[in-house]
Amino acid sequence: MDNAVSQRITQEVTDNDVVLFMKGTPVFPQCGFSASVVQVLSHLGVKFKGIDVLQDPGLRQGVKDFSSWPTIPQLYVKGEFVGGCDIIREMFQEGELQELFQSKGVGGQVDA
Repeated sequence: MDNAVSQRITQEVTDNDVVLFMKGTPVFPQCGFSASVVQVLSHLGVKFKGIDVLQDPGLRQGVKDFSSWPTIPQLYVKGEFVGGCDIIREMFQEGELQELFQSKGVGGQVDA
């Protein structure tokens, strides 16, 4: 992986509490998996930075190398890789994602 790409990824996950490397943007996701994770985060009222990997092929591959995870989207919370779409959905359904955000002191919670 390109050192500049690695530094950019490190900088993004360090500077932002919640980062979603995704296809498209939070307002206009370009794949169903990215849209699903955006929907979960929005439902929970969690503020996050969405980074569109489609704009930069080096970043698209670099984030996969960085996390040793083969797919996009990828969610980072407080610098820690959490997982992709299936993991995020499962954690949300089990209440684990909400617990993770609370334990890390991240985001607002939406009352159900």
